Amino acid sequence: MRKNFLWLWLGLCTGAAVAQNNSQQSDKQLTDATVSRAKIESHIGFIASDELRGRQTPSPELNIAAKYLATQLRSYGVKPTAAYPDYLQPVAMKTVSAPAEVTVAYNDKTFRFVENTLMLEGEQADLNAEAVFLNFGSEAEFAKANVKGKVVFVKAGLEGQTNPQAWYMAGEEKRKRAADKGAAALVEFYSNQQLPWKLLVNYFKGGGLTLDNPASQSAQMPHLWMHDPDWKEAAFWAANKQKTKTQVKIGGIKEDKFTTYNVVGYLEGTDPKLKDEYVTYSAHYDHVGVGKPDAEGDTIYNGARDNAVGSVTVLAAAENMGRYPTKRSALFVLFTGEEKGLLGSEWFVDHSPIEMKKIVYCFNSDNAGYNDTSLVTLFGLTRTTAEPYIKQAAEAYGLKAIEDPAPEQGLFDRSDNVNFAKKGVPAPTFSMGFTSFSGTVTKFYHQAADGPATLDYDYLFKFFSSYVYACRLIANAPERPFWKPGDKYYEAGKKLYGK
Repeated sequence: MRKNFLWLWLGLCTGAAVAQNNSQQSDKQLTDATVSRAKIESHIGFIASDELRGRQTPSPELNIAAKYLATQLRSYGVKPTAAYPDYLQPVAMKTVSAPAEVTVAYNDKTFRFVENTLMLEGEQADLNAEAVFLNFGSEAEFAKANVKGKVVFVKAGLEGQTNPQAWYMAGEEKRKRAADKGAAALVEFYSNQQLPWKLLVNYFKGGGLTLDNPASQSAQMPHLWMHDPDWKEAAFWAANKQKTKTQVKIGGIKEDKFTTYNVVGYLEGTDPKLKDEYVTYSAHYDHVGVGKPDAEGDTIYNGARDNAVGSVTVLAAAENMGRYPTKRSALFVLFTGEEKGLLGSEWFVDHSPIEMKKIVYCFNSDNAGYNDTSLVTLFGLTRTTAEPYIKQAAEAYGLKAIEDPAPEQGLFDRSDNVNFAKKGVPAPTFSMGFTSFSGTVTKFYHQAADGPATLDYDYLFKFFSSYVYACRLIANAPERPFWKPGDKYYEAGKKLYGK
């Protein structure tokens, strides 16, 4: 009797090991069952066609792309959320004209628009308020200061950091801190020779496109950059101990409001417990529209790499999971307005139909281009515990997964994944293989040459297969992925999930 029990026990153990091995094999087999080069080429061919005229935000062609993506999700059995029964999440936006006036005045001095001031965010204002100086405006400096109702002056950027992209991202954090504490305005003193003031003016003097979110105090609060090449004005405020009043005037702004759409659908997971956890598979589907003619006279910036490829990777995952569901639930999101400042994803994380604390991972897909077809490149590969699954998936198709080789470009913070990361959700971006942000990458990045016919579809088949296989491994893993200790967003993740 005991002998029979021993054999039964050994059989069960062996069976469990075989089942586990079969499960690992089956995820790849199930990936191979749906990923098709013909379908990849067909989807990209439509989304990046001349007829969609570069999918500018906003444009009728962008709306056509949204409906195409929604139709594909429906055909794969992906369900619409209760909030968005047609798969389309309205995103309120507005085009804002250049202001006629942006002035900052104090201590008998007046600084004027373009020559000395630029507006990054905000609405028309006429302020006369006490001011406070917070050096570089760190989180600790804001925590100690009373800024409610005041104009906050800070130095732009980060101490010891000269990368203009990093300065801009730091400014977003400072704006949020100032708005959260009730500041009337934020003014950053700007002095960076890597991006001189005259060049900066070209980016910010002409108005632009933004979210129309009246409830957002951060969006309403004036946020300015002020030219201070020698830090003289910063030095004045650092030495000033008096309650000096400051005037901030912004006027002559015209607005044009409109709506574009994120595309959203979901699939319920198969595991009784893990189905309450959602993995988001995301990409942006907009591009930059019609622009300056190239040498051949082509004016349509098709955006095959950026980001028809990314959009279709999400479709590939949706088709696969629609046929073969995973243990965790799946949330598929295609974003509008990424090229206008990550607007669609910013809106989504603040209006998600699924509670953010239930979204345990965001596997974003975005691309500029590629120059090495033996690689997949991930912005944030080494920052989350899902790293082994992603490497395993790439290796299964003869590719190698590598971390971002161009950290100076700040690419992790330049795609939609960062809006999830700010909330605490682990969120890398899956991208085609490159070893430097130059050469073949820049040849096609935001260029009219980036059409469907210029892509290597043999490589894309392996790239897509790697993405879908990694999606399955992450969605079926026994432990939810998380940030690695010490990461910039580790504490935000602990707060979101109550760890």
